[in-house]
Amino acid sequence: MFALDPAFARTSHAIAELPFCAARLQADARWPWIVLIPRVGGVREIEDLPPTGRGRLMSEIVVAGRAVRAVGRSMGLAVEKLNVGLIGNVTPQLHAHIVGRRSDDPAWPAPVWGVGGAVPYGPDVLEGAIAAAAAALRG
Repeated sequence: MFALDPAFARTSHAIAELPFCAARLQADARWPWIVLIPRVGGVREIEDLPPTGRGRLMSEIVVAGRAVRAVGRSMGLAVEKLNVGLIGNVTPQLHAHIVGRRSDDPAWPAPVWGVGGAVPYGPDVLEGAIAAAAAALRG
């Protein structure tokens, strides 16, 4: 039985339910950043998914990459590179981070994890970012 880890509700905003994953906007306006959480109970590692689930996750990561670029455009930030990570050291429930990077971002070229504190979205920017991501996810 799938249940979203409560940490995601504290650190991200709901965007959409994709066919396989819940898509959420990371609550850090420094980067266009989407988190995908497969709606499968009890999975911690990609190897815990059946092969078809792994393929579905990868397909949705590609779609989320387009959505990250759309979030960046909505914020006036050009996404030069997409970083994809399945880390799970803090929140063990299987999830994928899709992060839009640019050479002038606060962490470039290092990873985004552990760099300063999250910067919250302003209400209008958040609304625009979620709308842009949702539209891109719909295709």
